[in-house]
Amino acid sequence: MEQGVAMPVSGRDKAYEYLKHTVLTDPAAQGEFISEQEIAERVGISRTPVREALLRLAAEELVQLVPKRGAYIAPLTPKDLRELVELRGLLERFAAEKTLAAGTVPLREMRAALHQQEELDQAEEFTSAEMARHFIELDTYFHRLLVEAADNAMLIRTYDNLRARQLRAGQVALVHGPDRQAAVLTEHRAILKALAAGDLAAALAAIDHHLEATLAIQLGT
Repeated sequence: MEQGVAMPVSGRDKAYEYLKHTVLTDPAAQGEFISEQEIAERVGISRTPVREALLRLAAEELVQLVPKRGAYIAPLTPKDLRELVELRGLLERFAAEKTLAAGTVPLREMRAALHQQEELDQAEEFTSAEMARHFIELDTYFHRLLVEAADNAMLIRTYDNLRARQLRAGQVALVHGPDRQAAVLTEHRAILKALAAGDLAAALAAIDHHLEATLAIQLGT
C-alpha cells in the first residue's frame, strides 16, 4: 500500500473549515447572514457543499438556519459567554491538576507560545483586526497546550470544539478592553509561574483569575 498519499479534501470539508475557523471567528460577522454564493466563490467550490457545511455547523449550534433567509451568525449572548468560561475553567483546571501530578506540564512549549504573544504585541506590520486575531489564536494555543498534555483524547476534542467560540469571544474582549492585551500577557505569566513552581493552588487561582477577567471584559462589567 502506497504511503504518504494525502487524501483529497472534499468541497464540503473545505467550506466547513473556512466557515468555522475564518468566518465564524470574526467578531464583525456577529448578527450577519452568511452568503452561500460569496463563500462558494472564496473557497472555489459550488454552493451545494457550502450548504452541506452550514447544515453541519447548524447541528453544532454555531449558526442558525432561518427559513428563506439562510444561515445566521447569532451574537454571543452573556449566557453563552458565561457558559463558555465555565466549561473552559473545568477543562483547564483539570488539565493543570493532572499534568502537575504526572509531571507533564509543557512548560517549554507554553513559554514559546507566550513569547510569540509578547513579540506580536510589539509588531507593527498588522492592522488592529489582524493583530487581535493572531493574538487570540496564540492565546487559545497557549491554553490548548496544557489541555493536550493531560493526554485525554475526549478532553482535547471537547476543548477543540470550543475553538470557534473562543476565538470570537477573545477578540470581543480585546475590542472592549484596550489594555486587555497587556493584561493577558501578565495573566499568562502568572499561570506559567505557578505551573513551573509545581504550585497547584496558585495555578488554579491564576487560571480562575484569567478567565474571570476575560469574562468581565466581554460582559462590560
